[in-house]
Amino acid sequence: MVKLLSVDEIENLSIEEIWKLYAEYVNPAQVEILSKFSWGRDRFERAEGMYLYTTDGRQIMDFTGGIGVLDHGHNHPRILAARKAYQDKKRMEIHKVIFSPYLAALCHNIAQLLPGDLNKSFFPNSGAEAVEGALKLAYKASFKSADDKRDYILFSDIAFHGKLIGTGTISGKPQKHFDFPRMENTDWFEYGNLESVKKKVAELRRADGSSNVYAIIIEPFHASTATPCSAEFLYGLRELCDNEGIGLIFDEVYSGWGKTGSLFYFMRHEGLLPDVVTMSKSFGGGKSSISAYTARDGIFERAYGPTDSALIHTSTYNGFGEECATALEAIQIIVDEDHPAKARALGEIIVPKLEELMAKYPKQIKERRGAGAFNSIILNSPFKAAEGFLKSVPIGMIKDKTSFLNKMTTAAVVEEMYREHNILAHILDNRDVVMLGVCPSLIAEREHVEHFIASLDKVLEKGLAKVVSGFAARTFKNMIV
Repeated sequence: MVKLLSVDEIENLSIEEIWKLYAEYVNPAQVEILSKFSWGRDRFERAEGMYLYTTDGRQIMDFTGGIGVLDHGHNHPRILAARKAYQDKKRMEIHKVIFSPYLAALCHNIAQLLPGDLNKSFFPNSGAEAVEGALKLAYKASFKSADDKRDYILFSDIAFHGKLIGTGTISGKPQKHFDFPRMENTDWFEYGNLESVKKKVAELRRADGSSNVYAIIIEPFHASTATPCSAEFLYGLRELCDNEGIGLIFDEVYSGWGKTGSLFYFMRHEGLLPDVVTMSKSFGGGKSSISAYTARDGIFERAYGPTDSALIHTSTYNGFGEECATALEAIQIIVDEDHPAKARALGEIIVPKLEELMAKYPKQIKERRGAGAFNSIILNSPFKAAEGFLKSVPIGMIKDKTSFLNKMTTAAVVEEMYREHNILAHILDNRDVVMLGVCPSLIAEREHVEHFIASLDKVLEKGLAKVVSGFAARTFKNMIV
């Protein structure tokens, strides 16, 4: 007899029962990894604002910003009210042959907030899908005739654009951990280096001297390493693309909607326009699974303007009613509460306090990076002397033994923050660099930042060697218990 779990039964599941379900039906390796950390052994029952609440009564300050999703915090009351109103009125969710006022209004509002003629939007579900849609649009727009199409797209060496086959192909240099199939006709340049881009464009010219590159994609603020492009590079890239007829795509899936101190990072540079910009994360207000790519009128017209091309790019959940209504309210809150200004104000608190910690612990903190409310620090491993030994250890799970020490150090600090100070922090990892994220939701107040910094101070005061050793001992114990 089939036994289905009801909602009431789900509410009463223990963490051990959830582990068992994950192991049998989701992903057993997730249980193996996450259960080693304290938060992976807690059962959470609700979330509100800056806090998570466990079934055993603990209040955890969430300082992760939901990995970019929770600029509005957990369960913002206006977001909940907008979704409830939509449901109570029994609004129509989706129908491809009926016009949606919610989809139309969302496109309108985005166009009002973005500069220039960035007017045409499409709404997939994830950031990776938004990037795929942007690539497809740029490729279609590059056709001048059936026998005159361009083949190549260029991306940066540290890029992260998603984990699909296409977006994975253009996410930095080839993945080191597993060689998935790769999209053809791609090449990379050095992030922030205009001469590197120009060299690649020149190398890929056709025999007649014309360009064979249809698009260049870049993250103006690279979230995985908290690294911004310079204004000189971005303006130079725009000029190069104009001269060569190349579509310029800005990926602001993570950095968009205010967290770096401007609505979108590129908008801090006057007159700078991409041909397409992608967005997601906090765009959905923490409750809606929605992303977007928004294109300038000209490139959209070349790609999908003719009636025989109008429906080349569609998806089942494009324009899902309640998702659009949620995003509409999320954007309205961003405007009403001035999220870019909030991010700048948070940055004015966070940056000096992180610099004070760097001065206090120069051997433990190597570097600070970031913009606005999106900041990070790079920690020095306390066991540098062990790197030579680790390189000689044939442990299959540790393929990059040097970065393993850095990851372990940062993970140990995150674990200590949670276990001893009731703060959930997170790790930013881009293969070549591992960072402790200092990226709160934009609803954070001064007292939240001060609590985070004071707690981090106490962790560093213990000494990283002691913190990492304790973490390693507890992790090993959890593996054998």
